[in-house]
Order: sequence, then C-alpha cells, then structure tokens
Amino acid sequence: MDIEYLKRIVEGALLAAGNPLNLNQLNSLFPPDEQPGHGPLREALAALDADLADRAVELKEVGSGFRLQIRTDLMPVISQLWTEKPPKYSRALLETLAIIAYRQPITRGEIEQIRGVSVSSNILRTLQERDWIKVIGHRDVPGRPELIGTTRAFLDYFNLKSLDELPTLAEIKDIDNLEPELELQHPASEGEKTDSDEDHEKEDSAPTSDQQPSGQDAEGIGDEQADEQAPGAEEERKPATAHEAEDHRND
Repeated sequence: MDIEYLKRIVEGALLAAGNPLNLNQLNSLFPPDEQPGHGPLREALAALDADLADRAVELKEVGSGFRLQIRTDLMPVISQLWTEKPPKYSRALLETLAIIAYRQPITRGEIEQIRGVSVSSNILRTLQERDWIKVIGHRDVPGRPELIGTTRAFLDYFNLKSLDELPTLAEIKDIDNLEPELELQHPASEGEKTDSDEDHEKEDSAPTSDQQPSGQDAEGIGDEQADEQAPGAEEERKPATAHEAEDHRND
C-alpha cells in the first residue's frame, strides 16, 4: 500500500478519533484482505511525524497508542481558549499518586508508612474515578491487602508512553518551582493544621473531564515524590520493572 495514502488515512483517523489509537486499531480500519500491517503503519506514522515537524500539532505516542496534540510549548497560550479553570489537587493527593507511580505495586499500608499519615479513602476514590490508579492484585500476606498501580489512562493524561519516561529522582527539582503549574493547595495556606489526609477530602473531589493533558504535569508528579522518599532509601529506583510493565500491557 502506498505510504503517502496510508499516511493520510492515519492522520484522518487520529483527528477523528479524539483519543489515542494503537497499531491494531489503525490496522482494523481496513478490510481483512487489505490490512497494511504494523510495519507500513509505522512507516506512515514516521512520515506523518516528519510532516508535522514545523507545525503547531505533533504526533505523540502515549500509553494507549498514538494521538495528535498541540505542542507543549504552545499550551500556555492555547489554553486561554478554555474558560473553565483547571481542577486543583491537594499536596496530599499528588504525594499519594507519586508514591503509587514510583513504588507500584504498593499497598495502602505501605503508602501510609512512606507518608507517615493515614491515606484518605476519598483520595484513593478520586484517583480511581479519574482512572489513574486501579487494583492490580493482592499481596500474599495475612489479610491479602490490595496492590495498587497506575493505568494507561494515567500515562495518557501525563503524556507518557511508559513508566520509564517518569523523571528519575536525580532529575527532580524543588517542588515549589512547579506549584503554580500544578495549582497546589497548601493546607497551611488554608488554615488547616492536621496530620491526616481526611482534611483534604473536599479539595480532592473528582475533577471535571475538561482538563487538557500536559507533559509538564508528569514532571510535577515526580517532584512530589522527592519530598516523600522512603526512610533509608540509598539509591534511586527505576520507575518500572518488567512486572509493572506487564501490568500496563494487560490493562
């Protein structure tokens, strides 16, 4: 099949879909006897990516597949089109999400041990409603506590192809530099003085679906983890293992 024609089909499909499409989904657009296969599709995607090099949109591969999106450096201006303010996430919610992302699979008790405070059920419920985390198994210990991990929707939202693209702990900078971008709400600034996440429940109610994904948000999530590194940790952890990657493939 002609690559130029295939490139136009792929571009049209990605524009019409409104969500990422993987190679199998793109291949299934064609009749069974005319399906191009993954090789030609990758060639068409590469050609499309080259065509968009100097354009306002870019081809991005995320956890669920490929999508066309506005370039990150243009988002501060383009985002003015959306009148609704982005949802605000509390520090407690972002810390919890960062711990899950870097330490998964992890139990609720282990999250509480790292943070030193109890984890609000509302925080976990909000993350599940956003489809950023899910139960991926149970630890083989008495009580069989649930093991929590991130989802492909988490990767898509934070503009990541895999957990390997999370910033390493060495790359994490001071979190205060990112607070304006993440719209963090500090308990101290709101007159809250507590060691429990229950006081953040109203802040962490499920956000609207209108917020646009941003690659910069992923770095911010990593920044939260820097302040909550487990006591005694002597070296950086890679954000994903083969077992964790398999969980995402089975998502």
